[in-house]
Amino acid sequence: MLRPLLPQSMIIPGASTMRVISVNVGRPQTLEWQGRTVSTAIFKAPVAGAVVVRGQNLAGDEQADLTVHGGRHKAVYLYPSEHYAYWRAELPGVELGWGAFGENLTVEGLDESIAVGDLLEVGTALLRVTEARMPCYKLGLRFGRPDMTKRFLQSRRTGFYAAIEREGELRAGDEIRHLLRGASDVTIADMVQIYGFPPRDPALAARVLALPDLSAPWREFLTSHQ
Repeated sequence: MLRPLLPQSMIIPGASTMRVISVNVGRPQTLEWQGRTVSTAIFKAPVAGAVVVRGQNLAGDEQADLTVHGGRHKAVYLYPSEHYAYWRAELPGVELGWGAFGENLTVEGLDESIAVGDLLEVGTALLRVTEARMPCYKLGLRFGRPDMTKRFLQSRRTGFYAAIEREGELRAGDEIRHLLRGASDVTIADMVQIYGFPPRDPALAARVLALPDLSAPWREFLTSHQ
């Protein structure tokens, strides 16, 4: 069995307990939405046991449109379990099992205050925080309501993506070890602010643009909205 490779001394001092609540995967399916046929993999379901994290994905998981989903910057999507209480109040009567927002990892103890570039050791895999989720119309399809994309962004409860820095295995119940922060002081909450809440702070926009590994969609968005 693979074991964590990074020493206890690298964990951020005073970090709260963090763990994986659920590991969720899904493959593309074709549905009808607002008069057109849509392929989507937003419907994720929890899986038991160890799941391999390799390349740009979790075993058993796929994306329907690789031009906007998946890839190196968005290999793994994490969503805080604590946000579910908010959505259960906002969406009464809607079934909200783990994975409802299309996340691969439903997590506890992490939120949008995490910084871009931070490292998370989960099981024997190592993940690097990359960017906030930019919600699309498929959230509306998932919940059967066109306003869901706007509501999701306005809630600022977007979760975040991570790249796979080291392949490994993880499972529900695994501890998440928050390792020493990267060089960036840009948080996921900062990215949500700059994306969804104009007028945009030029200084914050410049800090986001200065991120050394900023993905092309984010760079294009910021340069086109200067």
